[in-house]
Amino acid sequence: MSEPVVVDAMGGDHGPVETVAGAVAARRELGIPVVLVGRAGDIRAELDRHGAVAEIGVVHAEDVVPMTERGAGAFSSATTSLTVGCDLVRRGSASAFVSAGSTGAVVSCAIRGIGRATGVLRPALAIALPSVTGGATVLIDAGATSDPTPEMIAQFALLGVSYAQLVLGVADPSVGLLSIGSEPGKGNRLTRRAGELLPGLPLRFHGNVEGHDVLAGTVDVIVTDGFTGNVVLKNVEGSVRAALTLVARSGVAGPEELREVARRYDPETHGGAALLGLSGTVVVAHGSSRAATIARACAVAHDLAEGGVVTRFGDHLTAEPVR
Repeated sequence: MSEPVVVDAMGGDHGPVETVAGAVAARRELGIPVVLVGRAGDIRAELDRHGAVAEIGVVHAEDVVPMTERGAGAFSSATTSLTVGCDLVRRGSASAFVSAGSTGAVVSCAIRGIGRATGVLRPALAIALPSVTGGATVLIDAGATSDPTPEMIAQFALLGVSYAQLVLGVADPSVGLLSIGSEPGKGNRLTRRAGELLPGLPLRFHGNVEGHDVLAGTVDVIVTDGFTGNVVLKNVEGSVRAALTLVARSGVAGPEELREVARRYDPETHGGAALLGLSGTVVVAHGSSRAATIARACAVAHDLAEGGVVTRFGDHLTAEPVR
């Protein structure tokens, strides 16, 4: 049996009630071995409600990183559920780490507790968004690094290409740089400089893409900074909900058709974003995650770890250095 996925039971807006329920679902319904980390008494009380005390291991961590924490304060204590969870991955006692905690805190703890992969400047969050063509587009960075350098954005593109190849099975992914216009040279200084670097990398650079290209299937990978990427991701989620509400009111489509479209863009379906560029597997779930989303995040983390995806990223980053 592979090492378990460790779940931050205290993370998110609804931990430990929903996080524990999600871990139980991952174990019972998906057959994924899991361990919960956090305040043992609170966790076992929730496990007892599900009759699962004997099924899932618990690692005690006394402290909880608040959802308002955004960075370095996350590892002010060595006994938080984030730091203990990351340490379990670093020591090889867990195959992956899942948390719905503050993204900034999770990223900071993962960098410090697990470490960056060789040659990686900064990790990035990747998420595959369904496109209207029936495939998916990898959005990277979806929120890990709000203020990257142009060199970091160029490397995010390499990570995104690796994800598209190794996870989505796209043989030769195309890459678009998110900007305010498709013409070369459009955008702010950060985007323009990144646009100068990308053509020199071993990837198929399409050029600039715009916001309306995110779900259109224009390219296989869309690269941007984490601030913009997170705004795009949440705008997609909100826009889909709003559009489906309007369609439902109009009576143009039936409930079943609408539910299927909603399912494709629901966080419960994709589970969370993979934090790429680390020496271990980390999946960051939405802060508002309920049990179904946590269970799906466990499945994503388990599949990434079982496929050795993280260790294979290194082969894709050694081709040609960022200039």
